[in-house]
Amino acid sequence: MTAGARSMTVLTDVKLITCIVQRGLGDIIVKAARDAGAQGATVFFAKGSGVRERLGVLGVAVEVEKEVVNIVVSAAQMEAVFDNVYLVGQMDTPGMGFMYVTPLEKAATYIPKEVIDRFNQ
Repeated sequence: MTAGARSMTVLTDVKLITCIVQRGLGDIIVKAARDAGAQGATVFFAKGSGVRERLGVLGVAVEVEKEVVNIVVSAAQMEAVFDNVYLVGQMDTPGMGFMYVTPLEKAATYIPKEVIDRFNQ
């Protein structure tokens, strides 16, 4: 779509990886995602509930304050980014976090024409 000098690039083959981790671990998750090819991420704070009681039986103290990391990646990048974030974030350790992937129907951003031309070559 073009309106004068403005343009929008619509992405249709993208996924949203969401990681919910203990407070203070968001930067580690973002670095792991970038190392695996993601362009960036958004981190925000949240408060969790309900898990503390169940994991308490395992002797794991789970803080209620969380960081939520959203990472938008192409479908082709999803597995590599997901796997790297899982391993670096130690998601296989009780109480470290939870992550999931959501398909996105449509996303939009600005991509300079020079970059699009390089990808089309």
